[in-house]
Amino acid sequence: MSDALILPAEARERAGKGASRALRREGRVPAVIYGGKEEPTTIHVELKELARQLGTGHFMNSIVEIELSGKTIRTLPKDVALDPVTDRPEHVDFLRLAKGAKVEVNVPVVFINEEDSPGLKKGGVLNVVRHELDLVCEADKIPAEIVIDVTGKEVGDSIHISELSLPEGSESAITDRDFTIATLVAPSALKKAEGAEAAEGEEVDADEVEATEQGGDEAEGEGEKEGGEE
Repeated sequence: MSDALILPAEARERAGKGASRALRREGRVPAVIYGGKEEPTTIHVELKELARQLGTGHFMNSIVEIELSGKTIRTLPKDVALDPVTDRPEHVDFLRLAKGAKVEVNVPVVFINEEDSPGLKKGGVLNVVRHELDLVCEADKIPAEIVIDVTGKEVGDSIHISELSLPEGSESAITDRDFTIATLVAPSALKKAEGAEAAEGEEVDADEVEATEQGGDEAEGEGEKEGGEE
């Protein structure tokens, strides 16, 4: 699973837009911890440390242990509001995790053994339909990624969720259909080449037909001449 991240925080004494703007000017980011049948807790965290953790690429599917007033609160990030111009984090929502809780997260997929796929060796292309899987996981067993082996896959093959053995404690959040994760398709260059060959074949057939018709006309002409001479 993803390693837990540690994020120091301080309690917010005041709420509201004015107080939030003041915190941002000081290099802090307003946040809230909710859930777990407890009242929401308003906090603020250091911008630089939050930005560093966001830069890991797995912040949203990691347990974040928030250190607040000498206590550690286990949470899962649920939303990060970004400034539309600067992409600076403006606000963060954290879900408080109760013991034994299950959470819904998006986990990235990673493909391995591409060199052992006959279809890819022939020039096929791996068309990834879903770069992440929507999973329901036990809070302490959130996988960092889902590994998919493409060994033996041919052009035209598809990879569906039913083919995967998900890690213990994880299951697909989508249960009403066997959705596609990726397909192996022929490259566009190959398709174009096949189309050109087909077009050439049609031209050859047309020439053959024309030649046959011309040959028939000539034969008929010769027959008429012979008849006239008789």
